[in-house]
Amino acid sequence: MHPEGVKDRRSGEHWMGRLYMREVSLRVDRYLVNTRVTPNQLTYLMTVFGVLAAPALLVPGITGAVLGVVMVQMYLLLDCVDGEIARWRKQYSLSGVYLDRVGAYLCDAAVLVGLGLRAADLWGTGRVDWLWAFLGTLAALGAILIKAETDLVGVARHQGGLPPVKEAAAEPRSSGMALARRAAAALKFHRLILGIEASLLILLLAILDATRGDLFFTRLGTAVLAGIALLQTLLHLVSVLVSSRLK
Repeated sequence: MHPEGVKDRRSGEHWMGRLYMREVSLRVDRYLVNTRVTPNQLTYLMTVFGVLAAPALLVPGITGAVLGVVMVQMYLLLDCVDGEIARWRKQYSLSGVYLDRVGAYLCDAAVLVGLGLRAADLWGTGRVDWLWAFLGTLAALGAILIKAETDLVGVARHQGGLPPVKEAAAEPRSSGMALARRAAAALKFHRLILGIEASLLILLLAILDATRGDLFFTRLGTAVLAGIALLQTLLHLVSVLVSSRLK
């Protein structure tokens, strides 16, 4: 059984973890908890799977998209397992927290860069269109910056001698900004640039492309995700500045 509250964490638990992966991870834990495998080693392996999503997506057609989803799902599984093993063994470390954040950065970036390279049609018979690779990289940069904007709040508060931020402080002080934030949260469009959700979207786009026989939908998705990443980077920065997180 998971400790009480693990599945209910507002910002620390992915919805797929709550839906099914925490149940899968429990079955994996039983084979690892009494071994010499350390939580940090599992985190390293988690990161490898996340990064492998990029080359997986370079495989043409639906096959590559499926491989991308598999890599990201393995990332999510190990993201659950490393923390669970650490809790049961009481092997907590700051390096583990740090490595987990690095893995999250790299997974999101790998999926979006892989999408851009996929849209550029590296293995096609025509000219490689690097515009799409650029847009995918731009989306990846946006996804990383959004995470950095959140993490830098903790850095700023620590350097200012303040305690860690409470979740209530994330609410904007302006009623207009609070309403905008709630609207964005309800639409959840920002989740599309997260590696897990993006991998599922890429699979859907690959299926649609297969019906047309080209990369129209993959390229459309790349452009849309780049736009979302740029917009969300700006909006998230504003939301941090107008909230109480830096007070």
